[in-house]
Amino acid sequence: MTTLRFAHEKDASRYTLHDGDQLVAVLDYNDNGSTVAMTRAFTVPTFRGRGYAGELVDRAVAELEEQGDREVIPVCWYVAEWFDKNPDRAGILHERRSA
Repeated sequence: MTTLRFAHEKDASRYTLHDGDQLVAVLDYNDNGSTVAMTRAFTVPTFRGRGYAGELVDRAVAELEEQGDREVIPVCWYVAEWFDKNPDRAGILHERRSA
């Protein structure tokens, strides 16, 4: 990884990660004001296997933790697995309530 640039593109409801000038990963979400449903993590195929998606999820979660006003719903399988591998960050997860 060289110069990584993280961006929150609120108008597009996504976070992005660039390596230099190249877009390498995207994390789409839906925000309802109290929860952020992370719906799709995508790494550009030519950049897969370099840890970009994990870095992007880490930075997005860190931003949300810093803001402190949203919980995360990991809809995307990759995001759910990221939380499984990072249990110390699970405090931001939205609790599902049984009906």
